[in-house]
Amino acid sequence: MKANRQTHPALSRLGAPFLRSIASASVHFDRASSHPFDVPSFADGINLEFSTNVTFLVGENGSGKSTLLEAVAEICGFNPEGGNRDHQREVFADRSELSQALRLSWSRRVTEGFFMRAESFYNFATYSDRVSHPSAYGGKRLHHQSHGESFLALFEHRFEQGLYLLDEPEAALSPQRQLSFLRIIHELTHPGHAQFIIATHSPILLAYPGARLYGFGEEGIREVAYKETDHYLVTRDFLNSPDRYFKHLFADENDEAGDD
Repeated sequence: MKANRQTHPALSRLGAPFLRSIASASVHFDRASSHPFDVPSFADGINLEFSTNVTFLVGENGSGKSTLLEAVAEICGFNPEGGNRDHQREVFADRSELSQALRLSWSRRVTEGFFMRAESFYNFATYSDRVSHPSAYGGKRLHHQSHGESFLALFEHRFEQGLYLLDEPEAALSPQRQLSFLRIIHELTHPGHAQFIIATHSPILLAYPGARLYGFGEEGIREVAYKETDHYLVTRDFLNSPDRYFKHLFADENDEAGDD
C-alpha cells in the first residue's frame, strides 16, 4: 500500500463490524405513504444485520439501495452528498424522512468514516482539491488524475478506519482496478479497522470472500448467495454465450434481414 495507515488506539482494540444492525420504526412504514416508503424493497420495513466487515447491497436501479445508504450516512453525520463528518446537517428536522425512520445499533459507535457516491464525486473532488494538500492523495490533486485514479487515490490514501458507505464505487474502476480495490478492502477489514457497506452492480466486487449480500427487490430485502444474484448469473451466461444474447436482443433486426 502507498498509504501509511495508522490505526486509532481505540479502534485497534475493536473487532468489526461496528454497526450491528439497521432497523426501521414500523410506524413510518405504511405502503400507502409517499416515497421512499413506497419502494417495494421497503414494503415489509427494513431489518438488516451485519455479522461481517463487508456487506453488499444488490438489486436493480430504483430498488432502494442508494436511498438506504444515503439515509444511513445522514444518521452517521456524513455529508449526504458525499464526504465525512466535516459537513453534516445539524438539525434533525432537516434530515430525510427515511433517516428519521431508521434505528442503528452499534457494537461500538464510531465517528470516523466516509460516504461516497459516484454521481457526486466530482463535487467532492473539487472541494477536496481546494482545501487539501496534494500529498493527501499521493502527491497529485484529484482533478489532475483520471476518474479511476482519483477514486483509488481516495480509497488508498484517505480510508483508514471507521465505517465506509459506498454507492457504486465501481463506476469509474476498470476490472483490474476493481481487483485493486478489493485488496484495499481486505487490508482495512482483515485487522478489524474498518467496516464497509457497499451498493454495487459489480460481480467482481460481490465475489469478495466472506461478504454478506442483501438483495433488494419486489419481495423485500433478503439475504442472497453470490451465485444466486442476477449480477453473477447474467454476467456468467453472457460471457459463456454472447451470441445467444445478441440473437435475442437484436431479434427484430435479424427478422428484417431475413425478409430481404
